[in-house]
Parts: sequence; C-alpha cells; structure tokens
Amino acid sequence: MTQIDRAAVETSLSAIIDPHTEMDLVASKEIKDIRIEGDNVEIDIALGYPAKSWEPELIKIIENAVPGASVTVSSNTVAHEVQEGVKPLKGVKNIIAVASGKGGVGKSTCSVNFALALSAEGARVGILDADIYGPSQPRMLGVSGQPTSKDGKTLEPMSSYDIQSMSIGFLVDEESPMIWRGPMVTQALEQLLNDTQWNDLDYLIIDMPPGTGDTQLTLAQKVPVSGSIIVTTPQDIALLDARKAYKMFEKVDIPVLGVVENMSTHICSNCGHEEHIFGSGGGRNMAEQYGTDFLGDVPLDISIRESVDNGRPTVVADPDGAITANYKKLARNAAAKLAMRKKDFSSKFPNIVIQQN
Repeated sequence: MTQIDRAAVETSLSAIIDPHTEMDLVASKEIKDIRIEGDNVEIDIALGYPAKSWEPELIKIIENAVPGASVTVSSNTVAHEVQEGVKPLKGVKNIIAVASGKGGVGKSTCSVNFALALSAEGARVGILDADIYGPSQPRMLGVSGQPTSKDGKTLEPMSSYDIQSMSIGFLVDEESPMIWRGPMVTQALEQLLNDTQWNDLDYLIIDMPPGTGDTQLTLAQKVPVSGSIIVTTPQDIALLDARKAYKMFEKVDIPVLGVVENMSTHICSNCGHEEHIFGSGGGRNMAEQYGTDFLGDVPLDISIRESVDNGRPTVVADPDGAITANYKKLARNAAAKLAMRKKDFSSKFPNIVIQQN
C-alpha cells in the first residue's frame, strides 16, 4: 500500500482559490483536517461563512484536485470585532449595516434579499428596519400585526421566511406619518435594537435610513457593527452619495465589506435587449477607488419589484432563479469578507470584579 504524501495534498489544496475570500484554501485557514491512511484521503473543510448552495461545487473542485479524496464541507460563523468602546449585542454575533447615502437606489430591497440569501445559505439571520420615517420591511416580508412581549419590557422579534425582524412599522399604522425630530428617532432606533430579544443570530442586517446625517452617525457610533455594505446604482448622482456613506463608516471605524451595484443593467422582457440605462461600471469603479471589494451587481428586473410589493422577495419567490443565485453570491461574498476580519474574543474572557472589604 502506497502512502499518499500529505505535503502533496496541501500543495494541491493551496492551488484552489475560494472565489468569495479570494484566497487559497490553505492561506484562508479553511482546511480543518486532513487524514491520510494508506491511499485513503479524508479532507474536512470549515468555511467561516454560510455557503450551502456552493458547497457541492467546492467538493467537486477539491475532488478533482485530489483524486479519490473524501471531502466534507461545513461552515461556522463566529463573532467579529466591532467599533472600539461599543459592546456587542446579546443574541447577535455580527451586525452588518446596509447603507446607500440616499434613497431610491433599492437599498431596502437589497437588504431583505441579502438577509434571506444568508438564511438560505444556512445562517441564522435577522433584519432591523432602521428607517423610522419610511419603514418598508413589514410590507416586503409580508408580515402584519404587532410584536409580543413576554416580560412587558422587551419585544419578541417578528418571524417571516425563517428570519427574525423588527421595525417601527410593526408598532404604528402603515399610513401614519412619523413626525419626529432627530433625537426621538435615534432613541426609537436604539430601543428597537436593544429591547428586541434577538435569538442566537449569526447576522443581524440593519437596513439603514437614507442619508448621512445625525441619525445615521449616531447609529454608527452606538450600534456594535462588524461591517457595512454600500448599495448604489451606476448613476453618477447615486455614486456621489454612496461615497459619502463610505466616508461616514470610515470616520467611525466601521469596515466596509464592499459595494453592491443595484439596477446595473436592464434586459427588456419583450425583446431581450440589454441596456445600461443608469450607466455602467460605477459601483466597481467606486470600489476600486476606495480600495474595497466589489461584491457584485443586481439587474433592473420587474420581478424584483413585484416580489417585494407582494411580500415575497425574490429569494423566496424564485429560490432556484438566476437573480436569487446572484443575491446568494453577493451574500456569500460579503460574509466571506467579514470572515477574514479579526474575531471578537470578548465573550471568552470572564468579567473581573474587584471588591473592597
């Protein structure tokens, strides 16, 4: 019986690039274990991000690189560092803020599909609708009614399509305007975040309100955010505000995981003609300019709008469709970029209390 060389196996694995981390399997420390007995090889891969729909493809890639190997792939999401001086949120490993700097670019639609995509890939996910003046997540998630409270002090998150959610829209009538000043909005958002009993989430997605004013800055300074995503369209006007959102996160030491270009291209439903009606390449160019990652793009498609209006976002309305596959790839890319960042070990250390006798 010929003993397979372990070094040769590792060399083969080091030639495989994970497209989500953009690193090889060895350098990204995604190889959990290699067991060799004679001519039998067993390889365990542990990804730091959810990737249920991509795991079969990864297994085939490894099997081709190491013929005859038995390959298993799992994922394990851990907590990552947040801003200095801000405590992590109980029941939540990672908070990802989704911002645009302006309204009308499809940020909320991207946020809900991004959350649902992470859930479909195997993570426990929640979404906080941080837009007090124009909450949209209740309609997009098809949720109605009010959240319950078990202790009279905190709220139980609403549930839809296996994700937890909270929004001011659950607490007020859909057509009631929120005529509040900035401090009241900030206080309401902090209560929605901190007084919700989030249940063991890998990721909490915050659908940020448009703009980069006092409310957004206060949120960025007080909410324990692990990373952020900038949503823009290719249009120059949208990119101007997207750059402001990037600068806002930079000022408060929140890493930008990448840029998503929404409404990147339109394909006519009648003739199939593709047209860049808002311009092309703006999101990618912005990512290159600021040295961050371009997570991908989403087309302008009528089905995306119809799905959220009907309370069944694209990821659940068409789980096997091309656009859903696109959202899943975006979600994996963002989660993988976060997985490569520093982990949070604060929960590993005991609290030290000094008492004077």
